[in-house]
Amino acid sequence: MRPILLLFLLPALLLEYACQSDSTSAASGGPAPETVDSLSVTESPFGETPDGAVTKYTLENANGMQVSVINQGGIITNIVVPDKAGNMADIALGFDSIGGYLAEYPYFGAFIGRYGNRIAEGRFALDGEPYTLPVNNGPNSLHGGLQGFDKKYWTATPLEENDRVGVRLTGTSPDGEEGYPGSLTVTVDYWLDDDNALTLDYTAETDEATPVNLTNHSYFNLRGAGNGDILGHELMIAADRFTPVDETLIPTGELQSVEGTPFDFRQPTPIGERIEADDEQIRFGGGYDHNFVLSRNGEGLQQIATVYEPETGRTLEVETTEPGVQFYSGNFLDGSNIGKGGQPYELRTGFCLETQHFPDSPNQPDFPSTILQPGETYRSTTVYRFGVR
Repeated sequence: MRPILLLFLLPALLLEYACQSDSTSAASGGPAPETVDSLSVTESPFGETPDGAVTKYTLENANGMQVSVINQGGIITNIVVPDKAGNMADIALGFDSIGGYLAEYPYFGAFIGRYGNRIAEGRFALDGEPYTLPVNNGPNSLHGGLQGFDKKYWTATPLEENDRVGVRLTGTSPDGEEGYPGSLTVTVDYWLDDDNALTLDYTAETDEATPVNLTNHSYFNLRGAGNGDILGHELMIAADRFTPVDETLIPTGELQSVEGTPFDFRQPTPIGERIEADDEQIRFGGGYDHNFVLSRNGEGLQQIATVYEPETGRTLEVETTEPGVQFYSGNFLDGSNIGKGGQPYELRTGFCLETQHFPDSPNQPDFPSTILQPGETYRSTTVYRFGVR
């Protein structure tokens, strides 16, 4: 009879034990509820440079989206997002190892400074003083010169908040570096949240007046890096005007209407629809490599561009505090850069949306100023938000 009696008593004994446990827990404030972290930041080695060991910081959210950043060049090496069927793919052009980023490469994912885009003939004057910069793009200085921020070794710190994770990169550009005046202290925070939003927050301070124009040079292919061209991506840019350029891609100073031109992306339009148009500006750029004057309404973050890739259903929305965005259609990619998985990056297999102040602003008095003064703090924010439809 004892086995049978035990079977009858066992449920009651278990219930009594559970009640006692709950009562004890409640009296002591209770244990922390069992949770699974939806957001994480992890570190892994990514090679060596003469400046030190390179670390990859991988941010991951509850949706499985991942963003990886290295402290060499502040480079975004990977952006892994789902398509409409839930299949994950890395949509950022780049390399599998540090070697590709240490050789000559077209700024894949890089942190750009002190001055994003071009300065005519590598010259400008400030407060009556002439300054000369290294020339590295035809007759012009591009993306901060020969040793821009894309080649600097940054101090990195992982970041964690309740609703997002990130990594902070900090460093100093000394007075006279690449010809620029003033000692510039710089911080850029990369954040990822569960809304699949990658946020870039930039700040900088100087001890002497100097031009500052910071941006990121990620190349996107929403089909997946190395998976064909980007000509079928449908692009919208909220801009009524753009800055036409001369044959060396320096702005003429004009703000030209996009109406009736291949530069009218006010409605979603395939990137490839007019990329071969018989148009002088298209010929100068070999496609699109132009600054768009954003149709902003006041200050703060505003959505300024959307991209949709019909095959995968992936979408990209861009928000920024900046007055302009450089749309670049990968015209100079020629297969010489062997990317992830051994895939060569051919012509127009990636596009860039580089939020910015306008090119050559130090020489263009009618453009929004890029001069940072002592006692001021440079602040800029851009959000790349990924989704599907």
